[in-house]
Amino acid sequence: MDLLQQLFGEGRNLDTLQMCSRSVAVFLIAFILIRISGRRSFGLRMPLDNIITILLGAILSRAVVGVSAFIPVIISCFVIVLLHRGVSWLIMRSPGFSRIAGGSKIVLFENGEFVKSGMENGLVCQEDIMQGVRKSALTEDMKNIEKVYMERNGEISAIKK
Repeated sequence: MDLLQQLFGEGRNLDTLQMCSRSVAVFLIAFILIRISGRRSFGLRMPLDNIITILLGAILSRAVVGVSAFIPVIISCFVIVLLHRGVSWLIMRSPGFSRIAGGSKIVLFENGEFVKSGMENGLVCQEDIMQGVRKSALTEDMKNIEKVYMERNGEISAIKK
């Protein structure tokens, strides 16, 4: 027990070795938590997925610097990961819950015109849409574009004619 105390320290008065030891432990724990959470948490970049990355980063940092007790931090992060996994499961199984949690795509351009109501809902301007068109359709000529959407994850994608 003395060795653990010396290696990881306690409270806020940590030396360099103790913070480094905590950093290694937190890195390994974060790796395990992300594996439990699933690829979705760093792949899709939907609001739900951003929540887990922000929360885990904020809470795990408290364990590294000794602001909060180590074990309760790890347990709370584990609970957050389980919540994320449960909500992700619900999103996968229920289209209604999926719309509530992630929203739905927004039409930004169709029939040769920008859709003002869609632009207002998505809080984007014409140049934002054009950036998405250039990126996804590799063109600036809107005559070649059938529709432009803001996807559920916030990305803008274009369908060519």
